Amino acid sequence: MIQIEQPAPKAAFAEITNHQNSLRGIAIALTIFSLWAASLVLLLSLDITRLHPVAIGLAVLWQMFLYTGLFITAHDAMHGQVYPQKPKINALIGSVATRAYGLFSYKHLLKKHWEHHHHPATELDPDFHDGKHKNFFAWYFCFMQHYWSWTRFAGLIAVFHVIHYAFQVPENNLVVFWMLPSILSSVQLFYFGTYLPHREPETGYTQPHCAQTNAWPTFWSFITCYHFGYHQEHHEYPQVAWWQLPAVYALRNQPTLSS
Repeated sequence: MIQIEQPAPKAAFAEITNHQNSLRGIAIALTIFSLWAASLVLLLSLDITRLHPVAIGLAVLWQMFLYTGLFITAHDAMHGQVYPQKPKINALIGSVATRAYGLFSYKHLLKKHWEHHHHPATELDPDFHDGKHKNFFAWYFCFMQHYWSWTRFAGLIAVFHVIHYAFQVPENNLVVFWMLPSILSSVQLFYFGTYLPHREPETGYTQPHCAQTNAWPTFWSFITCYHFGYHQEHHEYPQVAWWQLPAVYALRNQPTLSS
């Protein structure tokens, strides 16, 4: 007897993804946004000179994780999964999340993201490397160039100074708890959501998605990048919300006995 992987049964898959009449997606999105906002306000109000370096490091990692959650929320909105019943509200939440993350344009990211899905690992993929610089650092630099904007950079500088002078927030707090976690989050998203899933395997890419899954235990899958390690499942079933990916992976890989 051997084990054979087979596609997930349609009925079982439909049961997993049938959340059209629920509010779970928007509840999760609002929870992430509320935690991010409350945590940021608290951290900006602290006297950083009185904090132990370990506490500062843990706070930065926590805020980085919440920033990543903001982007994952925006990503799910791009796939219509934050509030499927109300597309306009779904898009609004996505837009708020991208602005809060780093003053990004939701419409611009939406266009780029679907280019990625339609042309993964090709010259038409805005998230892919340039064909020459395939190592992590060079690819990350190439990746960020596609989303760089001097206008957005100027806007972030303006927001920094408005918060500093209008709300008397120390510059150190802004750098450590506002700027640094956002930058680290971009590295986290790139490494776990682009570099690992889309780097070319030794055996070559598997078409059409050119994506591979890093099937870590559920806890670590969540901590590393909100289950984005299940990337083959995401590309194959882009209508699935991030929190449903482990169930889809398990369903796709359940063993079937065959003689």
